[in-house]
Amino acid sequence: MGNKPSAVESCLISAVGNDKSLVAGQSTIGYQLSHVKPYNLDIPVNPSAVTYPRSSEQVAAIVKCAVDNSIKVQPRCGGHSYANYGIGGEDGSIVVDMKNFQQFSMDKTSWQATIGGGTLLDDVTKRLHDNGNRAMAHGTCPQVGIGGHATIGGLGPSSRMWGSALDHVEEVEVVLANSSVVRASEDQNADVFWALKGAGAGFGIITEFKVRTQAEPDKTTLYSYGIQAGNAQDKATAFKKWQKLISDPDLSRKFASQFIMTELGVVVTGTYFGPQEEFDSLNISSRLPDADESVIVLDDWLGVVGHWAEDLALDLAGGIQSHFYAKSLAYTADDLLSDTAVDTLFKYVDESDKGTLAWFLIFDLEGGATNDVAPDATAYAHRNALFYHQAYAVNLFGAVDDTMRDFLTRLNKVVTDALGHDLGAYAGYVDRALGEDGPKMYWGIIWRGWKGLRGG
Repeated sequence: MGNKPSAVESCLISAVGNDKSLVAGQSTIGYQLSHVKPYNLDIPVNPSAVTYPRSSEQVAAIVKCAVDNSIKVQPRCGGHSYANYGIGGEDGSIVVDMKNFQQFSMDKTSWQATIGGGTLLDDVTKRLHDNGNRAMAHGTCPQVGIGGHATIGGLGPSSRMWGSALDHVEEVEVVLANSSVVRASEDQNADVFWALKGAGAGFGIITEFKVRTQAEPDKTTLYSYGIQAGNAQDKATAFKKWQKLISDPDLSRKFASQFIMTELGVVVTGTYFGPQEEFDSLNISSRLPDADESVIVLDDWLGVVGHWAEDLALDLAGGIQSHFYAKSLAYTADDLLSDTAVDTLFKYVDESDKGTLAWFLIFDLEGGATNDVAPDATAYAHRNALFYHQAYAVNLFGAVDDTMRDFLTRLNKVVTDALGHDLGAYAGYVDRALGEDGPKMYWGIIWRGWKGLRGG
């Protein structure tokens, strides 16, 4: 901080017990690199301060400082917001970094775990494993934090079996915009709890989660099929077969799958949460084009989750700061692409100038247990989603340009034009270009100028 702290800086220092090491400001040496740490380098953000509270009371005091000074305040856990909303999303905000909230305990009667709001998914996995061989559904990037992940959705390979990460949440401790610290569950502050399960960042800062857990699977089968698809038509044919496979209403919920296309080709990959003989009975290889097949069986849950983290897409844009742009769409069972639409889409991808070789298109199977929850039970909007697509363009050498943005924008338009209607988008893949259409696509609501945890 500067030699003469401003009124806001003084308030923040007081909020954290006068420990100046817990507050960094714009004059702090190495501020952007060491404290701001933008995930998407294409969106520069300069918050007024980054704070590192150690207790819920300190979080509440920071929020009060922000509200009293009409400044936006935003929590950060893993800091993986695609639009850098984990650092406020705009200049002048106050960031509440949750890294010090690492508490953990396991009730070995109910198998309910208590997890600090600053815990990264890698640590969630290890701590659950070490305390009774337990697990919960979550995504595959180990550097993502539970704070944002379990309040916006939290989709991952085991979600078809167990639901999304937020479906595991049974109670939270949360700091609200009025700086009160409350517990929220279905039995207390139920309206707050409803909002936090799907739109958490706009309603509070969660300092502690209580989550239900599952027994780790005994054996897990990991599969990968490298599809021999050299041209657009071959790739389209592969996708048609994959779409038919994953839209089978009788498909086992133990089966998770992704269709991934990159500059290098097409891969169908995923997990079956059971032994190989069960996986083999699904006859997956016979329901896909000729492929280079790889199947391995693991009885080590940490090995399974570690394998997910080695995914090709994560290698390109997982835990590494970079310049990138991303868009998504949510498909229901009523939004299956016709053969003609698939041909058009893959022809477009094949022929387009993408502006980069580091691009990828992922179709990710969802459904199952996530869809068992009533649409109005939580703020998470896409209870009828069967699969999502995520499209990324990464520039390893500088800023994202118009060619890259246009490639992804027109890709989504090819889909919606073919279907004749708009689709939803996953709020975890936030896209600033959606503007005022964003809330409708993320949560099915019309934008009313909601300012989240903003004072004034």
